[in-house]
Amino acid sequence: MIRLLILLLATACMPLLSAQQYVVPESLQATGYDAHVEITYANLPGFTYEIYLSTDNGSHFQKRAETNAGFYLDFLGKSVGERNLVYRIVPKGMNLMDKAAAKFQCKATTHKFTDDQLIDMVQRYTTRYFFDLAHPDCGLARERSNDNHGDIVTTGGTGFGIMALVAGAQRNYFPREQALNKIDQIVSFLERVDRFHGAWAHWYNGNTGKVFNFSQYDDGGDLVETAFLTQGLLTARQYFKNGNDQEKALSSRITKLWEEIDWNWYTDGTDSLYWHWSKNYGFKMRHRIKGFDETLITYVLAASSPSHPIRSEVFNCWRTSPYYQNGKSYFGIPLSLGMEYGGPLFFTHYSFLGLNPKGLYNQDANIWERNRNHVLIHRAYALANPKKYKGYEADSWGFTSSDDPLVGYTSHHPGTPDENGTVSPTAALSSLPYAPQEVLPVFRHFYYDLGNQLLGKYGFYDAFNLNMVTGQQVVRSYLAIDQGPIAVMIENYRSGLLWTLFMQNEEIGNGLMKLGFQYK
Repeated sequence: MIRLLILLLATACMPLLSAQQYVVPESLQATGYDAHVEITYANLPGFTYEIYLSTDNGSHFQKRAETNAGFYLDFLGKSVGERNLVYRIVPKGMNLMDKAAAKFQCKATTHKFTDDQLIDMVQRYTTRYFFDLAHPDCGLARERSNDNHGDIVTTGGTGFGIMALVAGAQRNYFPREQALNKIDQIVSFLERVDRFHGAWAHWYNGNTGKVFNFSQYDDGGDLVETAFLTQGLLTARQYFKNGNDQEKALSSRITKLWEEIDWNWYTDGTDSLYWHWSKNYGFKMRHRIKGFDETLITYVLAASSPSHPIRSEVFNCWRTSPYYQNGKSYFGIPLSLGMEYGGPLFFTHYSFLGLNPKGLYNQDANIWERNRNHVLIHRAYALANPKKYKGYEADSWGFTSSDDPLVGYTSHHPGTPDENGTVSPTAALSSLPYAPQEVLPVFRHFYYDLGNQLLGKYGFYDAFNLNMVTGQQVVRSYLAIDQGPIAVMIENYRSGLLWTLFMQNEEIGNGLMKLGFQYK
């Protein structure tokens, strides 16, 4: 009895217990688009939040999701037009109608998209890959979002990313100064890492700057990846060349890097360019760069070099390959150059992110018409659907190298066993300038019909296959070499900015003439 009295007295003297404690996340906001709302907030601790939506100004709420991320896309169905929405993103365990829950509230207004607003959203999301997900220590693009090694950065994909960053600055996705600082960081890394007669390796470790071998003998210079990187660097050089002192200095540093690449070394004294050279293995891989594929930009830059140019005769190797001339028609559409059905669609993208194909021709082909027909042939193949796969439609197609739900990473191009029902969004979306009438419906379908599965923080995921079981249909990865062309080619469709900047480099016109190309 005495013990009980002591306990009661002690309890009476204690302060009242406070209500449950909580932390209101910083930067909580909701941004409305057309068919979805993007919710973002700071959540470094990985707290679990429940997301609720009200469509009647907060009178009633419906639970939409539970997540421990700081990012969520809430898809509302197809186009919902203009709607005022209220969200509460509350910590799990908090009563939604608790007075404190109002501190976790934000609002968004959706609006009906025009086609330009739709592709602007895709461009903005995709460009994030090269800004938000860039390696923090060096600024280069990560090879992929789901890399087991974690710190592998890619030179070719970074070249694409530099161009996306330039366009992003021009579009005010982020301040110009931030794009400048990111590209400056990239250039600083490129200045200090191992190079191979001026060329860069395919991959580096973003932390250490050491080469990360692409394959056993590929531990040195990769001339094609170097060309993709240089295409981006020269675009940035032109963009910043007349800017402030820091911008002019960056342009000068890029010029120095450009002039240090010994393209002629990679001929090994022959009449062709070779893809690889290693300090350990020399030209052991002996991979000639030839045929109509993604590599035209390599010859253009090699011929354009102000310091180490190749002879014009070297280009004959590219032109005399067994898969250079074609001359056939597919589904009634002629194809002047390239392998059967044109090969994977990245052949029409990588070299032409900066090199403008409009009006470009040589003795063998009108390049613009050749590339446009390549796109139309792939679309026609999807409509014919000879293997009867689910998911190929007039507004759902795309065959190129990408991740794959079945076999990992493969080329998928028509006429091969690799074409297995997988659709690679980058294939069609990056083809927008060539065939907007055929490609814009693909944007709409991917967003309005498949967006709940297919759209993430950095744009559309890398691949999907509707013939798989539901839980395995989408590969939720991003690759730099797939995201880059989407952002860049959207901008080239909208304004031609990146084509204009790259072609303003005087050396390029000289190199094209040397190889027998003209514009008309």
